[in-house]
Amino acid sequence: MSTPMPETGSNPQQDTTIAPATKAGRGVLEGMVVTAPALSKVEETTGQLLYRGYNIHDLARTKTFEEVAHLLWFGHLPNQMELSDLRVQLVAERSMPVFLVHILRELPRATEPMDALRTAISAWGTIKGKPSTDHAIGITARFPLFLAAYHRLRQGREPLESRSELGHAANYLYLLTGQVPKDEDVKRLDAYLILLAEHGITASTFTARVVAGTESDMVSAVVAALGALKGPLDGGAPSKVQDMLQAIGTGEQAESWLRKALGKGERVMGFGHLVYQTEDPRAKELREMARLANSQEFALAYRVEEVAIPLLEEQKPGRHLHTNVAFYSAILLASLGLPADLFTPTFAVSRVAGWTAHILEQVSNNRLIQITQVRQTDLAHRRLRAGWHEALEPPPS
Repeated sequence: MSTPMPETGSNPQQDTTIAPATKAGRGVLEGMVVTAPALSKVEETTGQLLYRGYNIHDLARTKTFEEVAHLLWFGHLPNQMELSDLRVQLVAERSMPVFLVHILRELPRATEPMDALRTAISAWGTIKGKPSTDHAIGITARFPLFLAAYHRLRQGREPLESRSELGHAANYLYLLTGQVPKDEDVKRLDAYLILLAEHGITASTFTARVVAGTESDMVSAVVAALGALKGPLDGGAPSKVQDMLQAIGTGEQAESWLRKALGKGERVMGFGHLVYQTEDPRAKELREMARLANSQEFALAYRVEEVAIPLLEEQKPGRHLHTNVAFYSAILLASLGLPADLFTPTFAVSRVAGWTAHILEQVSNNRLIQITQVRQTDLAHRRLRAGWHEALEPPPS
């Protein structure tokens, strides 16, 4: 049964269900049963996404990234005083040691921004002890600083100092460009950051929780998550979508290009999701934002979407390969002046709020996530299924 979607400001519904897989897995971890986190609920058949019971559409349209980060970390939307306190904390953490600027300056110019961000977070990561909300705030505040600093350095420009009067999204755009951004650009980036902040047990989030489950520190867990997000099957897809749209060129070429690509067995980027059996709800928000941000690029993308969905159904019947979050993200981020290799690390600027919230949830009632040879008989299909479970300690060697 679908969870009702409350309006922002109403009492969100609590979800204490278990999230079972509904299809047999192709890999040893795919299709396993995992305890559902309290942070979000993904409705795969109805295409709904809730953060702690709040409708993602409502949050993206009416809230800021700081408010949603507070919701994820503390379990409720902030009142005005709580929001002010969080903003003060985030601003206070906008600092970068001189040695870190030197490290970023010495990286080869060909270094990808995602690798530079991972290096910077790891080099800075002196946080020790049990993960806390203070740790989460400190790491989240620094992601835009480190990323923007590297982007400017590779262009031969010096990093900028943050501006305390700017919010999280606005300050990120300022650090990249040196210009105070327009209000409409800030709103679009804020909405993007909200939409990408959390999505249950994804590959990168699972990685973060595995590391946190060993009682390691929060920085180590976040660095591990960055490594998983970098892959094109997780967070690296938007830049691949842009490459695809540029290769197609015009709406008139869409069908022939897609048929040729599918005929060669190539992946059509930006379509399909391991969870949703209908359209990704985040794609609905991003489609409209992309339309307003760049009507010309949107026209091409929309034509590709129109052509691709029936072609994919024809080629892969029953797979429900609808538009996912990556497809229109590419147009939106490009409209903000971001080059393609900043798309995935900007995803990380958003998702770090969700990662750190998951890490806090993991350590609040921790059990080591241990891969074992546990097997379960699937009587319906007469085969064994292997999976993972949580154990207090590893089995004897």
